[in-house]
Amino acid sequence: MAVAERFEDLREAAAATNWRGRSGRFYALLPLPVDAFALEGDGLYLLARGADVLWVGTAAEVIAEAARRAAFRTALRVANAAFHVALPQGEIERMTIAWDLEGAEPLVGLRLT
Repeated sequence: MAVAERFEDLREAAAATNWRGRSGRFYALLPLPVDAFALEGDGLYLLARGADVLWVGTAAEVIAEAARRAAFRTALRVANAAFHVALPQGEIERMTIAWDLEGAEPLVGLRLT
């Protein structure tokens, strides 16, 4: 069982897309099919159109807040990319990561200078 779990972790890491948040922190986001995108559980998600982040949030926010629900619907109509973000450890970390990713940019390759 441990080997199977490790294989899944490696496969997800290989499929991840790197984004840099507005703080400079790097995130490995797991791409999801946009045409079958659904909010699940208490996961954190990002919707984008090209390099532009349109929405970052959770299902609970969409359910609880009318403004977040409207922003989500608008983003979902025009998004051409969806991503799952690694689950934050608490509410403060979730809010911090969401804020950071709202100004994120995708990275095609990492360069050391």
